[in-house]
Amino acid sequence: MALLVHFLACVFGTGSWMAINGVWVELPLLVNQLPEGWYLPSYLIIIVQLANVGPLFVTLMHKWKPGLLGEVTVICVLVSMGTVACLLMAFLWDRTKFVAGSQHSVAFFALTFVLSLVDCTSSVTFLPFMMRLHPRYVPSFFIGEGLSGLIPALFALAQGAGISRCVNMTAPGNDTAGGATSADTNFHMQTQYSPANFSSLVFFLILAAMMLSCLVAFVSLSRLPKVGRLSTQHLCASNVTLTLVQKVPADRQGPTAPGVFTNGPADGPMGSDTKGLDSTGPETATYSWARLAFIYVLVAWVNALTNGVLPSVQSYSCLPYGNVAYHLAATLSSVANPLACTVVAFLPSRSLPTLGTLALTGTAFGAYNMAMAAMSPCPLLQRSEWGDALIVSSWVLFTGTLSYVKVMAGVALRSQGHSALVWYGVGEQLGSLLGAVVMFPLVNVYSLFKSADFCSFQCPE
Repeated sequence: MALLVHFLACVFGTGSWMAINGVWVELPLLVNQLPEGWYLPSYLIIIVQLANVGPLFVTLMHKWKPGLLGEVTVICVLVSMGTVACLLMAFLWDRTKFVAGSQHSVAFFALTFVLSLVDCTSSVTFLPFMMRLHPRYVPSFFIGEGLSGLIPALFALAQGAGISRCVNMTAPGNDTAGGATSADTNFHMQTQYSPANFSSLVFFLILAAMMLSCLVAFVSLSRLPKVGRLSTQHLCASNVTLTLVQKVPADRQGPTAPGVFTNGPADGPMGSDTKGLDSTGPETATYSWARLAFIYVLVAWVNALTNGVLPSVQSYSCLPYGNVAYHLAATLSSVANPLACTVVAFLPSRSLPTLGTLALTGTAFGAYNMAMAAMSPCPLLQRSEWGDALIVSSWVLFTGTLSYVKVMAGVALRSQGHSALVWYGVGEQLGSLLGAVVMFPLVNVYSLFKSADFCSFQCPE
């Protein structure tokens, strides 16, 4: 039964960001067919941030009217909305309307807002629901959350979205000299995009099926509340045995020392001072206000980097090394997310100095990625295998280390109660919002990052 709950928690986690991640990885195909063209990503950034009204509303209701919003009902409505929106997106994504004298993708924008609303609000609803289950199922949920980015990326790679190659193109030219006209041939390199292996309609139908599976997993979890309680009782019984095995006599007829009883570790001083229980039992960890503030700042900072700042410039940092490097960085980074969540299950560490060190390490990798983006279109070691390997490795390590920090911060706050997890979601969304707001004008208004065609642009020696 425990294995089934792990699986359901993982599938439930995939619905957290599956839809909007799917839209983003499909952009290389959509920009060539929708009237907004390459301005499309800047529109989507605004739409996603507007969708933060969802988590804001849930947070305010949780603060001022606790218990008014049924957690199970809200999640059911959200995931159902996501499923229906993905289904409609499959058939309406290319429908346009004249607005303010020009064509705009009204249907695509409206459905993208719904998907963004679902995914943003999941940050303050999905994880608090996991409070109903045993803490050991939380890493499985985070694995699913990581897969919500990996699965759409793999389907996009299978689809061939964004795959390109350099081809040698010829163009005739006329040269007139002394009244005589001669035909010359000009050669130049040009980027050519391969046709998709399957259409966007099929892609969005796959997303709809994945959202439906998330809904089924959630309903199954919500109907099995006793699993979490039974798991907790079983764990506590094991802790009692380990804690008092040297203190309880063989006949089990009472304690061997005053104040030590056999009915639980908390009944006497030995129960609260036992090192093993305090270090391994997630329910016993308590944090001061300063430590809690540090965790929340860490959550906001990590999410600002992973969800706002660095994704805005990934194309600028990777594309100068070629499309192969870009796709490897994007795909392997998506793999690093669930892999980091898996590491949490075997090598957990709630030590705040350790998490702080890992956050600094991930930030250093992010700084290298940002530096290469700032040097675009001529970064270090361009057209070198070492440069390709370095930028791909940097993106993978950046994602992996900060994903580990995010998961362990959630596990640590799990022991602080339901409200702590709600505010974890708030910190997650606030960090993502600040990162996107900071980067949007830098990329789209002030154009601090330069792009160029990989095949035709030549960097100065």
